Amino acid sequence: MSHVGVVGLGAMGLGMAKSLRRAGFALQVFDVRSDVARAFASDGGTACATLAELGAASDVVISVVVNAAQTESVLFGADGVAATMKAGSVFVMCSTVDPKVSQDFEERLARSGILYIDAPISGGAAKAASGEMTMMTSARPEAYAKADAVLDAMAGKVYRLGNRAGAGSKVKVINQLLAGVHIAAAAEAMALGLREGVDPDALYEVITHSAGNSWMFENRMAHVLAGDYTPLSAVDIFVKDLGLVLDMARSSKFPLPLSSTAHQMFMQASTAGFAREDDSAVIKIFPGIELPVSPS
Repeated sequence: MSHVGVVGLGAMGLGMAKSLRRAGFALQVFDVRSDVARAFASDGGTACATLAELGAASDVVISVVVNAAQTESVLFGADGVAATMKAGSVFVMCSTVDPKVSQDFEERLARSGILYIDAPISGGAAKAASGEMTMMTSARPEAYAKADAVLDAMAGKVYRLGNRAGAGSKVKVINQLLAGVHIAAAAEAMALGLREGVDPDALYEVITHSAGNSWMFENRMAHVLAGDYTPLSAVDIFVKDLGLVLDMARSSKFPLPLSSTAHQMFMQASTAGFAREDDSAVIKIFPGIELPVSPS
């Protein structure tokens, strides 16, 4: 399965495509921003003009788009890859979606003889670019057999969590529960420090070397200290992802009080005008604090 297509050259998809190119796969890429696809292909690979072209040329198609609606369009839209992918080829779905949606994608593709891997991702753009990200996957054994080398070229850890779609997405949703709550808690802690007149750089230094630290505090509060809200992961991503967390739990009437509160915080930040800013901008919902500003 040496011909690989990548759909979506955003922060994660671009790094994944570079990892695959380094590994020697014959690469086709597509992005709605055609100039981004052409720029990537100038160093190796082929920029496809349409999704249908990419599907026809690829043994494995990797979709790295934002949500279920975009994945649906990539697969089954007017120019979708499902119509041109060969029987026995593999579609790898890397978005964070409702597990039931992922199961539905697998079933629909199976009718055309196309294999499917439920493969949400985590780790950030830097790890995607270095081939060290994490993939939370579930798929039929025959899909793994055909795409294992592709997955291993993109990720430092590929967790195989089940033999049908859905299990990978469930684990990713739970990961997003923690990520969203941790960002919200980090913002609350930094906001309290600012309100109390604590030097924010000193607070950051102490917390990142103390038991209260988290990966999200260390990563996201650095954005706050720099006054840089360039969206590596936007506020609205966690409006969506924590919504998926709550939807999954609601079906079994499982209470998630912390997730509910964090979701409301991101909703408040989104409606306050920070929807497309970095998710650390959730700190902007707190009143009476003066945030650090970018020196530029």
